[in-house]
Amino acid sequence: MDDEKLAELSDVVARFTSVVSRRLPDDVTAQLKTLAEEETNPMATMIYNTMQKNQSLAAELKRPSCQDTGLVQIFATVGSHFPYMDGLAEALKASIAEATKMAPLRHNTVETFDEYNTGTNVGSHADSKSPWIYWDVAEGRDDLTLHVYLAGGGCSLPGQGKTLMPGEGYEGAMKFVLDVMTSYGLNACPPLLVGVGIGSSIDAASYMSKLALMRPVGSHASNPKVAQLEDDLQEAIDSIGLGPQGLGGSRSTMGVNIENSARHPSVLSVAVNTGCWSHRRGTIHFDKDLGYEFLTHKGVEL
Repeated sequence: MDDEKLAELSDVVARFTSVVSRRLPDDVTAQLKTLAEEETNPMATMIYNTMQKNQSLAAELKRPSCQDTGLVQIFATVGSHFPYMDGLAEALKASIAEATKMAPLRHNTVETFDEYNTGTNVGSHADSKSPWIYWDVAEGRDDLTLHVYLAGGGCSLPGQGKTLMPGEGYEGAMKFVLDVMTSYGLNACPPLLVGVGIGSSIDAASYMSKLALMRPVGSHASNPKVAQLEDDLQEAIDSIGLGPQGLGGSRSTMGVNIENSARHPSVLSVAVNTGCWSHRRGTIHFDKDLGYEFLTHKGVEL
């Protein structure tokens, strides 16, 4: 019975991943529409119209909206009492292999050192770690929430990070973010959703900067100081004038999301990841009976 249920879950995730590859989440679609309506630069307006046409054709033809369908990354929050824990990782891998054929997704998983493309977007042995799955256990719960993210080779995968001396302070962290945006941001297909992570070690900051991209556009950190910093940083990055596709315009971002943790007093690390305008992120929630709800793509039917 568990095998049947895991196969059922895997099929749903495969079909949902296919949807994510061709339809942007509701919050991203709404923000792109707002940015297009506010734009006064003729070139930028034309680009936003082209983006909209791209999305319409992707939905009509049921094909991915970008040639780079990315490396699939999954953020899994699983309840400690979720009845299908055993075998869940393999079921998620199988779902990505199936979505690769179904969508279809470009074959983007290359075994490091062997330089061998598996052709399935799944690693060919246990230590390949593709798709990459980040696990978070929710004690006392019996449900499962998945963020399925198609991380592109030009936007979030080339994220950057730095460990600062404590004397550089948060001002140094923000300077690093802005320095990155003036170079890397240009090539990441703006307008961008910018994820920033701040903590002690570089691995923690990097993880949080990617996790920040799973938050909805327009959301704010619970800490008022961090929430204000998100707004201030967005205003500063917008002032660079990257515009859609980096060709100029009034806005460079869809938003800035910051995640942070407590840190060691002598270390401050900062990391930046970005989602491109085609921010293909989808969130699905399963209950203990595998009933599911799409949190990012309302009204979608598989």
